[in-house]
Amino acid sequence: DIVTTTTHKTLRGPRGGLVLAKKEYANTLNKACPLMMGGPLPHVIAAKAIALKEAMTINFRKYAHKVVENAQTLAEVFQRNGLRLLTGGTDNHMLIIDLTSLGVPGRIAEDMLTSVGIAVNRNTIPSDASGQWKTSGIRLGTPALTTLGMGSAEMEEVANIIVKVLRNITVRSN
Repeated sequence: DIVTTTTHKTLRGPRGGLVLAKKEYANTLNKACPLMMGGPLPHVIAAKAIALKEAMTINFRKYAHKVVENAQTLAEVFQRNGLRLLTGGTDNHMLIIDLTSLGVPGRIAEDMLTSVGIAVNRNTIPSDASGQWKTSGIRLGTPALTTLGMGSAEMEEVANIIVKVLRNITVRSN
């Protein structure tokens, strides 16, 4: 009935968000979010319009399919290398690696991958015994790499680098 999304990342527009809803919710949403949050910036509105127009093209549809294909390639390589994925795979643009079997906190994995130029986000894992503030997972997605023209071969290479980094992290106990 109601969908929220960003206008950046997968849509490839400027930073922002959208709230899409059935007509029956229009009055309630308009009261909660009158016109827009923040001041109107015509150049940002124009850029969002262009991103939405691009999303209506066959090329964007091909891009979206490639984003999912690339995420599935990452998932296959991770699983082949013994890493557990939170949902057992992916059917969208992102995946979450459960790091509990490696004993590596998400924060440390995020920092180490960042140091080699790979951007991920630490992420909590459901029912994590470490608690909500000590993340035991990392989340990554494929829209940016796909936009750069990368395909399955490059995803295999990226995934293998990630596996190598994760397997070579030594966590010292206090």
